[in-house]
Amino acid sequence: MKGDSIHIDLNADLGEGMLHDEALMPYLSSCSIACGGHSGNQSSMREAVRLAKKYHVKVGAHPSFPDTSNFGRKIVTMSKAALTESVYEQITSFFSVCASEEIKINHVKLHGALYNYAAKDALTATAVIDAILATKERPILYVPHNSILSEKAKNLLPIAFEAFIDRRYELDLSLVPRGQSNAVITNTDDAWNQLKSIVLDGEVATIDGQKRPIKASTFCIHGDNPEALAILRFIHEQVGTHNIILK
Repeated sequence: MKGDSIHIDLNADLGEGMLHDEALMPYLSSCSIACGGHSGNQSSMREAVRLAKKYHVKVGAHPSFPDTSNFGRKIVTMSKAALTESVYEQITSFFSVCASEEIKINHVKLHGALYNYAAKDALTATAVIDAILATKERPILYVPHNSILSEKAKNLLPIAFEAFIDRRYELDLSLVPRGQSNAVITNTDDAWNQLKSIVLDGEVATIDGQKRPIKASTFCIHGDNPEALAILRFIHEQVGTHNIILK
């Protein structure tokens, strides 16, 4: 109904060795913390979790293909069993930090190439879901709308549809590859307009200018985006005039 408030979650990928994690925290409602696959170790996880506690930000595990040399942004060929074991080890390592810091685990969100590949490959999606189920926890799984990962997970785990504030979309709603010059959004107006379009109109402009329907309740900005802080500040200035509430 017109005039009703819309509640959304703003999340960022943190604990990846960037310098402005704490500066971003006041503008977030959840964060996904690298847990060793592409970046991160027990010390960095603990530091990020403590920052999240300080700013009352929900925390989640951010596993990836085990590939620190490529920051988890290339597909790693491995068996389903090996991938399940790797993801399981990453998230249980993170869960142990959360337990020792007495903070609730909110979600799991895949990183980089694993996020993109699990969205379209059934075997990879199943490997990830098996890893999460093996922990005996039932965190929310952040997933792309209309993805294979969301279909595989929907009857097994709570899910939240995620969209990106600072990445451009292809016609099939996959993300424009980072190797392309226009893949990452750094302009504050462009980032806000993309968020507003998804939240208020349920659609996103693709790289070729077409509008595609999309659904999301949690919205990601990347912690390694050099303009992440400026974008988040601008979004916070704008949301109140559009009945959007950050939860």
